[in-house]
Amino acid sequence: MNENNNNNNNEKYLDGTLFARMAHGGAAHLRANAVEVNNLNVFPVPDGDTGDNMSMTIESGVAAIDKVQSANLAEVMSAMSKGMLLGARGNSGVILSQFFSGMAKGFEKNDRADPYAVGEALKVGVKQAYGSVLTPTEGTILTVAREAVDYAVKKLNDDSTIQSLFNDLTEEMYASLQRTPELLEVLREASVIDSGGAGLFYIMEGFNKALLGEEIKGSLDDHATHAPAKAIDFSKFDEDSELVYGYCTEVLLRLQRKKVPDIDNFDISVIREFLESIGNSIVSVRDGSIVKIHVHTMTPDKVLAFCRNYGEFLTIKIENMSLQHNETIPEDEKKPEPAEKPEARKERRKYGTVAVCAGRGIEESFRGIGVDVIVSGGQTNNPSTEDFIKAFDEVNADYIFVFPNNGNIVMAAKQAAAIYKNSDVRVIESKDLGAGFVAVSYLDLTADDPETAAHEAINAMENVLTGQVSTAIRDANMNGVNIENGDHICIVGKTVVDSKKTRVEAAEALIDNLLRDPSKFMLTIFAGCDATEQDNAELQKYIEEKHSDAETYFIDGDQEIYSYIIVAE
Repeated sequence: MNENNNNNNNEKYLDGTLFARMAHGGAAHLRANAVEVNNLNVFPVPDGDTGDNMSMTIESGVAAIDKVQSANLAEVMSAMSKGMLLGARGNSGVILSQFFSGMAKGFEKNDRADPYAVGEALKVGVKQAYGSVLTPTEGTILTVAREAVDYAVKKLNDDSTIQSLFNDLTEEMYASLQRTPELLEVLREASVIDSGGAGLFYIMEGFNKALLGEEIKGSLDDHATHAPAKAIDFSKFDEDSELVYGYCTEVLLRLQRKKVPDIDNFDISVIREFLESIGNSIVSVRDGSIVKIHVHTMTPDKVLAFCRNYGEFLTIKIENMSLQHNETIPEDEKKPEPAEKPEARKERRKYGTVAVCAGRGIEESFRGIGVDVIVSGGQTNNPSTEDFIKAFDEVNADYIFVFPNNGNIVMAAKQAAAIYKNSDVRVIESKDLGAGFVAVSYLDLTADDPETAAHEAINAMENVLTGQVSTAIRDANMNGVNIENGDHICIVGKTVVDSKKTRVEAAEALIDNLLRDPSKFMLTIFAGCDATEQDNAELQKYIEEKHSDAETYFIDGDQEIYSYIIVAE
C-alpha cells in the first residue's frame, strides 16, 4: 500500500485506469456523506435530497465506466459523461453531469493527460456547467467549482503532479464552500453552506483519497444500486418448466458506417417498430452512434439478428424472466403479462403530456385532468433524465408537453428534452405542484400548433399560489418566523410565512395567507398521508366559518413530507 501511495503521489499523468479508480473513490465518498449533504437544506423540513441526487448521478457514471475496459482517458471520460447525463437527477445532479461532460470534451483527444491538460479540462467543465444554467447564481456549486479550478490551475508548475493538482483543488473547494453564505442571503439566513457545493467537495475529496490509495468507508459495493447480484436458484426453472415471461433483453449497439452511412441522421424508429412486433416494455435511445435498447421478448435471437443490420454490440444482457419471476415474486401475487403478448403501444398522436408527481391521490388527479404518463417523483425522489426519456417513448406523440412540478426537476426534464429526438418535447416550467395542476387544466390540445396549445397553460401558472405544510426538523428563524424543531411550518413558494404547533393550525394559517390576495377564491387541498380524517374535518369547518366565500376541493393526495399542499386560484 505504501508503495502505491508513493507512486500515486508522484503521478505525472492521468489515464483512464487512474481516473476510473478516482471516480469510484469520489462516488463512494459522496455516498458515505450523502445524508450530511441532504441535511444542508435551506428549509428546516425533511425534503433535502441534494446528496442523494448527486450521488445517484455520479454512480450512473461509474456504472458506465465499469463497462469500459480501457486505459484510454478519452474513452473512459466519454463513458462516464454519457452515464451521468442519463442518470442526472435534480438541478445539482444535472449541473454535476454537465461539469463532467465538459471535462470529457476537454479530454477528447487525450489517451492520458498531464496536470496542465487536466487543468484545462477542468476549466472546460466549469464553463459548460455555467452554460447549463440560464441565470447562474453565485454562492452555489458553480462558484465552488469555478473558484477551486481557477486556484488550482494558477498553482500549476513544472513540478506539479496529478496529486498536487487535486490537493490544491480540494483545498480551495473547501474554502470556497465556507464562503457560500457570504454570497447567498438564503444560505446565511438558514445558517448552512451550499449543499451542491458540498456534494462536489466530497466527490473531489474522494478523488484525492483514491489517489492516495486510501480505503473509503461506504464504498459503492455497499450501496444498493451496486450490490452484488443475489445468487440465482437455477432449480426454479428445470427440465419441465415452461418459458412464460420471455427474456429481458438489453443491448448497447454501436452503429457502424459500413452499415449506416449517415449515422447522424439515423432514425431509430425502424428498430423500435421492429421491437414492438416481437415484445413489450420497450426503450430505445440513441446517443451519437450508440443505441441503448431494452425489450421483453420471447425471441432475443431476433433482436440480436435485426440490430446487427445496423451495427455491432458493445454489451449484451439476456435474462430469463420466468426464472426471475419465480425467484423474486411470491406465488400469491399478480403475475406480469407474458412477453409473447406485446403491450399495446399508444397510437401516434399530435399531442401528449407527461407530469411528475407522487402520492396515489395526486397521481390519479393528474390522470383525471388528462395527463398521459406520470413520472413518479418529486421532492426527495427526483426522476432521472433517463426516466423522462422512457416516458417520452411511452407517450408516442409528435409534440410532448412536460410538467416537472418542482423547481428542482426542471433541469433534468430539459436535459431529457434536448437528448430526445423522436418528438418535439416542450417543458412547461411548472415549479410546484399547484402550478402544474392548473397549467395542465388549461392546456388546449385542440390547437393547431404547440405554441397556441401551451399559451393559456403558461399564463394560468402566473395566477396560482401554492402553499405547503411540513414538519420542522431543526430550530430556525427564517423570514422573521421563529421555528422550533417539531413545529408545523407554512411555506408559500420559497418563503416561510408561519409556524404552528399542530398541522391543522398551520394549514389554517396557510389558508389565511393565501386568501389575503383578493383575486384568490378557489382552494384545492391535497391532504398528505399523515393528515387524518379528523384533521380534514377541522380544516373544512374552519374554512366554512372564516372563508365562507371560498370554493374548496379536498383531495386525498396521500403524499409524503407535506401534510397539506394547498393550491389557491
